[in-house]
Amino acid sequence: MSEGKIESSKDGAVGWLVFNNPQRLNAVSYEMWRSLPEEIAGFVGDPDIRVVVLRGEGDKAFISGADISQFEKARSSEARIADYDAATRLANEAILVCPKPTIAMIQGYCIGGGLGVALCCDLRFAAANARFAIPAARLGLGYAYGGIKRLVDVVGPSFAKEIFYTARQFTADEALAMGLINRIFSTADLLAAVNDMSARIGQNAPLTISAAKLAIELAEGEWDGKDSSAVDNAVAKCFASEDYKEGRRAFSEKRSPNFKGA
Repeated sequence: MSEGKIESSKDGAVGWLVFNNPQRLNAVSYEMWRSLPEEIAGFVGDPDIRVVVLRGEGDKAFISGADISQFEKARSSEARIADYDAATRLANEAILVCPKPTIAMIQGYCIGGGLGVALCCDLRFAAANARFAIPAARLGLGYAYGGIKRLVDVVGPSFAKEIFYTARQFTADEALAMGLINRIFSTADLLAAVNDMSARIGQNAPLTISAAKLAIELAEGEWDGKDSSAVDNAVAKCFASEDYKEGRRAFSEKRSPNFKGA
């Protein structure tokens, strides 16, 4: 059985990361967790990339969770458990700290660790066939504080408790109602909708978006020190940029701006 892989590609200003393990509904193997930070870093370092989209291979699953078939071996001792947990933590952190906007394009199952990955993204767009769950209570697994906090930040404590306590699957409509996802589209329309949103974001000023992302993360309490100096510096960088000049010129000339991210 294939251990799966993460595939990356570029389409204009959009970087695509595909979780490719369809034999296991795109379950994430240890090797996939390990490779994710490097793939994200490649897009972060590419000035042509303005948006990063994460999706699963096919339309049956975004990510069905961590590959539990590996647990007996990969989590068979304290040392191996610590190593596996570090791999998943670093993978999620790579998405969280990505300075460029991230979008989860969700079709089918978005379960357990898959929902954790989606929660690390800035935006979540789902097909009508999407299903969401964290079945930890059916497996005896414990969830670290960071993952639960991200869920609480998105849906609030009451819905977070319902998701964890019941371990049941939620429909896309239920996920939208609790604020777990941004929007729902038909399976046929999801890709076009994600492409449209990516294009809209990609046309806007990258420095402005980066500064806004920092400020929103600070407001969410992602930074322990509550130090706003990084936000202040990012805002100052916007006003000192050529993009700010271009934005003013484009507004005066009644045309679309051509931002360079500098």
